[in-house]
Amino acid sequence: MKRYSITVNGNAYDVSVEELEAGAEAPAAAAPAPKAAKPAAPKAAPAGAQGGIKVEAPMPGTVVDVKAKVGDKVKNGDDIVIVEAMKMENAIPAPCEGTIASINVSKGDSVNTGTVIATINA
Repeated sequence: MKRYSITVNGNAYDVSVEELEAGAEAPAAAAPAPKAAKPAAPKAAPAGAQGGIKVEAPMPGTVVDVKAKVGDKVKNGDDIVIVEAMKMENAIPAPCEGTIASINVSKGDSVNTGTVIATINA
């Protein structure tokens, strides 16, 4: 049996691979053993956004529209950015009322889950 460490979208997984002889049937799959995840390094907020509320991408995708700009006042639920993921457009809303301190993405940018797309000063 060989063991490998595989990283997918920033998550590390330990996998074991068993070599089968020709004609042998594969055993039933066992539940994966959870691996202790390494804590993510804290993301630095852009200058002028210290103490602001970070708005993170909930999924990987491509930014297709930026609805807000720095200095805009937003209410809880107002759309900030539109991200296309799996051929669907997903509006990323403001999590609170406040003023946009920074927009960290542009139209056409690719984002991963957890990418800080904006900060809001509440």
